[in-house]
Amino acid sequence: MRLAHDRVRVRVPASSANLGPGYDSFGLALALYDEVEVAATADPDVRVEVVGEGAGQLSVGADHLVAATVLETLDEVGASRTGLRLVCRNAIPHGRGLGSSAAAVVCGVLAVRGLLADPQVLDDATVLAMATRREGHPDNVAPTLLGGLTLAWRPASDAAHPHAVRLTLHPDVVPVVAVPPTRLTTTTARRVLPDQVPHADAAFQAARAGLLVEALGRRPDLLFEATCDRLHQEQRRSVMPDTLALVDALRRRGVPAVVSGAGPTVLAFSVRGGVDALAQMHEVFGGVLGGWRITELAVDTAGGTVVRV
Repeated sequence: MRLAHDRVRVRVPASSANLGPGYDSFGLALALYDEVEVAATADPDVRVEVVGEGAGQLSVGADHLVAATVLETLDEVGASRTGLRLVCRNAIPHGRGLGSSAAAVVCGVLAVRGLLADPQVLDDATVLAMATRREGHPDNVAPTLLGGLTLAWRPASDAAHPHAVRLTLHPDVVPVVAVPPTRLTTTTARRVLPDQVPHADAAFQAARAGLLVEALGRRPDLLFEATCDRLHQEQRRSVMPDTLALVDALRRRGVPAVVSGAGPTVLAFSVRGGVDALAQMHEVFGGVLGGWRITELAVDTAGGTVVRV
Protein backbone atom coordinates (compact mmCIF):
# COMPACT_ATOMS: atom_id res chain seq x y z
CA MET A 1 0.00 0.00 0.00
CA ARG A 2 1.39 3.36 -1.07
CA LEU A 3 1.38 6.68 0.77
CA ALA A 4 0.36 9.55 -1.50
CA HIS A 5 0.45 12.39 1.02
CA ASP A 6 2.84 13.37 3.77
CA ARG A 7 0.79 15.68 6.00
CA VAL A 8 -2.76 15.51 7.32
CA ARG A 9 -4.83 17.24 9.96
CA VAL A 10 -7.35 15.21 11.96
CA ARG A 11 -10.09 16.42 14.29
CA VAL A 12 -12.00 14.07 16.61
CA PRO A 13 -14.78 14.83 19.12
CA ALA A 14 -15.15 13.84 22.74
CA SER A 15 -17.80 11.27 23.53
CA SER A 16 -19.94 10.06 26.38
CA ALA A 17 -20.74 6.35 26.53
CA ASN A 18 -23.48 4.33 28.21
CA LEU A 19 -25.87 7.29 28.75
CA GLY A 20 -27.23 5.43 31.74
CA PRO A 21 -28.70 2.03 30.78
CA GLY A 22 -26.91 1.62 27.42
CA TYR A 23 -23.82 -0.03 28.88
CA ASP A 24 -21.00 -0.60 26.34
CA SER A 25 -23.37 0.19 23.47
CA PHE A 26 -24.78 3.75 23.39
CA GLY A 27 -22.59 6.78 22.78
CA LEU A 28 -22.94 10.48 22.08
CA ALA A 29 -20.40 12.72 20.30
CA LEU A 30 -19.77 16.04 22.01
CA ALA A 31 -18.45 19.27 20.50
CA LEU A 32 -15.14 19.24 22.34
CA TYR A 33 -12.20 18.35 20.11
CA ASP A 34 -8.67 17.07 19.89
CA GLU A 35 -6.88 18.25 16.73
CA VAL A 36 -3.72 16.52 15.54
CA GLU A 37 -1.44 17.34 12.65
CA VAL A 38 0.49 14.30 11.44
CA ALA A 39 3.47 14.55 9.10
CA ALA A 40 5.24 11.54 7.58
CA THR A 41 8.99 12.13 7.32
CA ALA A 42 12.08 10.46 5.88
CA ASP A 43 13.72 10.78 9.30
CA PRO A 44 12.82 7.52 11.14
CA ASP A 45 12.31 9.20 14.51
CA VAL A 46 8.88 9.83 16.04
CA ARG A 47 8.41 13.16 17.75
CA VAL A 48 5.23 14.43 19.39
CA GLU A 49 4.33 17.88 20.64
CA VAL A 50 1.36 18.08 23.02
CA VAL A 51 -0.51 21.33 23.64
CA GLY A 52 -3.43 21.58 26.08
CA GLU A 53 -4.72 18.53 27.94
CA GLY A 54 -1.89 16.13 28.76
CA ALA A 55 0.93 18.57 28.03
CA GLY A 56 3.96 17.63 30.11
CA GLN A 57 2.34 14.32 31.09
CA LEU A 58 1.89 12.30 27.92
CA SER A 59 4.69 10.56 26.04
CA VAL A 60 6.28 12.52 23.22
CA GLY A 61 7.72 9.49 21.47
CA ALA A 62 6.60 6.42 19.52
CA ASP A 63 4.51 5.12 22.44
CA HIS A 64 2.23 8.17 22.39
CA LEU A 65 -1.20 6.65 21.69
CA VAL A 66 -1.87 8.53 18.45
CA ALA A 67 1.65 7.87 17.11
CA ALA A 68 1.56 4.19 18.11
CA THR A 69 -1.83 3.79 16.41
CA VAL A 70 -0.53 5.42 13.21
CA LEU A 71 2.44 3.03 13.11
CA GLU A 72 0.35 -0.06 13.82
CA THR A 73 -2.25 0.94 11.24
CA LEU A 74 0.46 1.39 8.60
CA ASP A 75 1.53 -2.17 9.37
CA GLU A 76 -2.02 -3.49 9.13
CA VAL A 77 -2.66 -1.99 5.70
CA GLY A 78 0.73 -3.08 4.37
CA ALA A 79 2.25 0.40 4.07
CA SER A 80 5.87 1.13 4.95
CA ARG A 81 6.51 2.76 8.29
CA THR A 82 7.87 6.30 8.20
CA GLY A 83 9.15 8.79 10.68
CA LEU A 84 6.44 10.92 12.24
CA ARG A 85 6.02 14.46 13.51
CA LEU A 86 2.81 15.03 15.47
CA VAL A 87 1.38 18.22 16.92
CA CYS A 88 -1.51 17.37 19.25
CA ARG A 89 -3.81 20.18 20.40
CA ASN A 90 -5.95 18.50 23.03
CA ALA A 91 -9.17 19.77 24.59
CA ILE A 92 -10.65 16.44 25.72
CA PRO A 93 -9.86 15.81 29.41
CA HIS A 94 -7.98 12.60 30.14
CA GLY A 95 -9.24 9.94 32.54
CA ARG A 96 -12.62 11.63 32.98
CA GLY A 97 -15.03 9.40 31.01
CA LEU A 98 -15.16 11.58 27.89
CA GLY A 99 -13.53 9.20 25.44
CA SER A 100 -10.01 10.62 25.27
CA SER A 101 -8.38 7.27 24.49
CA ALA A 102 -10.99 6.40 21.84
CA ALA A 103 -10.40 9.83 20.31
CA ALA A 104 -6.64 9.20 20.15
CA VAL A 105 -7.07 5.78 18.54
CA VAL A 106 -9.62 6.96 15.97
CA CYS A 107 -7.37 9.92 15.25
CA GLY A 108 -4.42 7.63 14.49
CA VAL A 109 -6.38 5.39 12.13
CA LEU A 110 -7.95 8.35 10.33
CA ALA A 111 -4.53 9.94 9.90
CA VAL A 112 -3.39 6.88 7.95
CA ARG A 113 -6.58 7.07 5.87
CA GLY A 114 -5.56 10.59 4.88
CA LEU A 115 -1.99 9.58 4.04
CA LEU A 116 -2.91 6.65 1.80
CA ALA A 117 -3.22 6.83 -1.97
CA ASP A 118 -6.41 4.74 -1.63
CA PRO A 119 -8.23 5.99 1.48
CA GLN A 120 -11.17 3.63 0.91
CA VAL A 121 -8.97 0.84 2.23
CA LEU A 122 -9.88 2.37 5.58
CA ASP A 123 -13.62 2.83 5.19
CA ASP A 124 -15.74 3.52 8.27
CA ALA A 125 -16.45 -0.16 8.95
CA THR A 126 -12.73 -0.96 8.88
CA VAL A 127 -11.83 2.03 11.06
CA LEU A 128 -14.50 0.99 13.57
CA ALA A 129 -13.09 -2.55 13.74
CA MET A 130 -9.44 -1.45 13.97
CA ALA A 131 -10.10 1.18 16.61
CA THR A 132 -12.31 -1.13 18.67
CA ARG A 133 -9.62 -3.82 18.72
CA ARG A 134 -7.21 -1.32 20.23
CA GLU A 135 -9.70 0.45 22.49
CA GLY A 136 -11.47 -2.70 23.67
CA HIS A 137 -15.07 -1.51 23.26
CA PRO A 138 -16.97 0.25 20.46
CA ASP A 139 -19.18 2.50 22.61
CA ASN A 140 -16.85 5.54 22.48
CA VAL A 141 -15.27 4.66 19.15
CA ALA A 142 -18.59 4.79 17.27
CA PRO A 143 -19.63 8.37 18.15
CA THR A 144 -16.06 9.62 17.81
CA LEU A 145 -15.91 8.21 14.30
CA LEU A 146 -19.49 8.79 13.10
CA GLY A 147 -20.69 11.72 15.19
CA GLY A 148 -24.11 12.14 16.77
CA LEU A 149 -25.94 9.54 18.84
CA THR A 150 -24.80 6.00 18.10
CA LEU A 151 -25.60 2.43 18.99
CA ALA A 152 -22.78 -0.10 18.63
CA TRP A 153 -22.84 -3.87 18.97
CA ARG A 154 -20.81 -6.97 18.22
CA PRO A 155 -22.48 -9.59 15.97
CA ALA A 156 -23.00 -12.90 17.76
CA SER A 157 -21.34 -14.69 14.85
CA ASP A 158 -18.33 -12.34 14.49
CA ALA A 159 -17.43 -10.38 17.62
CA ALA A 160 -14.21 -9.14 16.02
CA HIS A 161 -16.15 -6.93 13.60
CA PRO A 162 -18.40 -4.53 15.53
CA HIS A 163 -21.22 -2.63 13.89
CA ALA A 164 -22.62 0.82 14.65
CA VAL A 165 -25.55 2.95 13.50
CA ARG A 166 -26.49 6.57 13.96
CA LEU A 167 -29.71 7.13 15.86
CA THR A 168 -32.06 10.11 15.75
CA LEU A 169 -31.48 12.71 18.45
CA HIS A 170 -34.25 15.17 19.30
CA PRO A 171 -33.12 18.77 18.64
CA ASP A 172 -34.36 19.92 22.06
CA VAL A 173 -31.93 17.65 23.93
CA VAL A 174 -28.81 19.50 25.15
CA PRO A 175 -25.92 17.73 26.96
CA VAL A 176 -24.31 19.30 30.00
CA VAL A 177 -21.16 17.89 31.61
CA ALA A 178 -19.65 18.37 35.04
CA VAL A 179 -15.97 17.41 34.86
CA PRO A 180 -14.25 16.80 38.21
CA PRO A 181 -10.62 17.65 38.97
CA THR A 182 -9.81 13.99 39.70
CA ARG A 183 -9.16 11.21 37.21
CA LEU A 184 -10.27 7.60 37.19
CA THR A 185 -8.98 4.84 34.94
CA THR A 186 -11.44 2.67 33.05
CA THR A 187 -9.65 -0.37 34.46
CA THR A 188 -10.41 0.73 38.01
CA ALA A 189 -14.02 1.53 37.16
CA ARG A 190 -14.56 -1.88 35.54
CA ARG A 191 -12.81 -3.82 38.28
CA VAL A 192 -15.55 -3.07 40.84
CA LEU A 193 -18.38 -4.41 38.65
CA PRO A 194 -19.85 -7.80 39.62
CA ASP A 195 -19.53 -10.80 37.31
CA GLN A 196 -23.27 -11.54 37.56
CA VAL A 197 -26.43 -9.45 37.95
CA PRO A 198 -29.92 -10.47 39.11
CA HIS A 199 -32.39 -11.41 36.40
CA ALA A 200 -34.75 -8.63 37.52
CA ASP A 201 -32.01 -6.03 37.07
CA ALA A 202 -31.19 -7.36 33.60
CA ALA A 203 -34.86 -7.11 32.59
CA PHE A 204 -35.08 -3.59 34.04
CA GLN A 205 -31.96 -2.56 32.11
CA ALA A 206 -33.21 -3.95 28.80
CA ALA A 207 -36.46 -2.01 29.13
CA ARG A 208 -34.68 1.24 29.97
CA ALA A 209 -32.21 0.86 27.07
CA GLY A 210 -35.13 0.52 24.68
CA LEU A 211 -36.90 3.48 26.29
CA LEU A 212 -33.71 5.54 25.94
CA VAL A 213 -33.93 5.34 22.14
CA GLU A 214 -37.49 6.69 22.25
CA ALA A 215 -36.67 9.37 24.81
CA LEU A 216 -33.60 10.73 23.02
CA GLY A 217 -35.21 10.51 19.59
CA ARG A 218 -38.84 11.52 20.01
CA ARG A 219 -39.90 11.90 23.65
CA PRO A 220 -37.43 13.95 25.71
CA ASP A 221 -40.09 14.13 28.43
CA LEU A 222 -39.25 10.46 29.13
CA LEU A 223 -35.52 11.05 29.65
CA PHE A 224 -35.59 10.96 33.44
CA GLU A 225 -37.09 7.48 33.52
CA ALA A 226 -35.09 6.35 30.47
CA THR A 227 -31.74 7.15 32.11
CA CYS A 228 -32.29 4.90 35.13
CA ASP A 229 -29.59 2.27 35.56
CA ARG A 230 -29.09 -0.84 37.69
CA LEU A 231 -26.09 -2.37 35.94
CA HIS A 232 -22.99 -0.27 36.59
CA GLN A 233 -23.45 3.14 38.26
CA GLU A 234 -24.33 2.28 41.86
CA GLN A 235 -21.77 -0.53 41.73
CA ARG A 236 -19.06 2.09 41.12
CA ARG A 237 -19.95 4.37 44.03
CA SER A 238 -16.93 3.23 46.06
CA VAL A 239 -14.46 4.50 43.42
CA MET A 240 -16.30 7.73 42.53
CA PRO A 241 -18.39 8.80 45.54
CA ASP A 242 -18.50 12.49 44.60
CA THR A 243 -19.71 11.64 41.11
CA LEU A 244 -22.57 9.49 42.36
CA ALA A 245 -23.44 12.07 45.01
CA LEU A 246 -23.84 14.66 42.24
CA VAL A 247 -25.92 12.26 40.13
CA ASP A 248 -28.16 11.63 43.16
CA ALA A 249 -28.55 15.34 43.89
CA LEU A 250 -29.48 16.15 40.29
CA ARG A 251 -31.93 13.29 39.99
CA ARG A 252 -33.67 14.38 43.20
CA ARG A 253 -34.31 17.63 41.32
CA GLY A 254 -35.76 15.79 38.33
CA VAL A 255 -32.66 16.14 36.12
CA PRO A 256 -31.80 13.18 33.83
CA ALA A 257 -28.23 12.71 35.08
CA VAL A 258 -25.85 9.78 34.59
CA VAL A 259 -22.20 8.85 34.90
CA SER A 260 -20.39 9.66 31.65
CA GLY A 261 -18.74 6.48 30.44
CA ALA A 262 -16.60 4.96 33.17
CA GLY A 263 -16.64 8.31 35.00
CA PRO A 264 -15.96 10.35 36.93
CA THR A 265 -17.61 13.07 34.77
CA VAL A 266 -21.36 13.53 35.17
CA LEU A 267 -23.52 13.92 32.06
CA ALA A 268 -26.95 15.52 32.33
CA PHE A 269 -29.56 16.40 29.74
CA SER A 270 -31.34 19.72 29.45
CA VAL A 271 -34.53 19.82 27.42
CA ARG A 272 -35.37 23.13 25.74
CA GLY A 273 -38.60 24.39 27.24
CA GLY A 274 -38.24 21.94 30.12
CA VAL A 275 -35.58 20.89 32.60
CA ASP A 276 -32.52 23.16 32.75
CA ALA A 277 -29.64 20.87 33.74
CA LEU A 278 -27.07 23.68 33.61
CA ALA A 279 -28.95 25.85 36.11
CA GLN A 280 -29.67 22.89 38.35
CA MET A 281 -26.01 21.91 38.42
CA HIS A 282 -25.00 25.41 39.51
CA GLU A 283 -27.68 25.36 42.22
CA VAL A 284 -26.42 22.04 43.55
CA PHE A 285 -22.87 23.38 43.78
CA GLY A 286 -24.08 26.64 45.34
CA GLY A 287 -21.35 28.66 43.67
CA VAL A 288 -18.54 26.55 45.12
CA LEU A 289 -17.32 24.32 42.28
CA GLY A 290 -14.29 22.89 44.05
CA GLY A 291 -12.39 22.37 40.81
CA TRP A 292 -15.34 20.94 38.85
CA ARG A 293 -15.95 22.39 35.39
CA ILE A 294 -19.57 22.70 34.26
CA THR A 295 -20.11 23.09 30.52
CA GLU A 296 -23.07 22.94 28.17
CA LEU A 297 -21.91 21.28 24.95
CA ALA A 298 -23.42 20.96 21.51
CA VAL A 299 -23.71 17.51 19.97
CA ASP A 300 -21.06 16.93 17.31
CA THR A 301 -22.62 15.62 14.09
CA ALA A 302 -19.53 15.33 11.88
CA GLY A 303 -17.50 12.75 13.78
CA GLY A 304 -13.83 12.35 13.00
CA THR A 305 -12.57 14.33 10.03
CA VAL A 306 -9.28 14.27 8.16
CA VAL A 307 -7.91 16.93 5.81
CA ARG A 308 -4.80 16.63 3.63
CA VAL A 309 -2.63 19.65 4.30
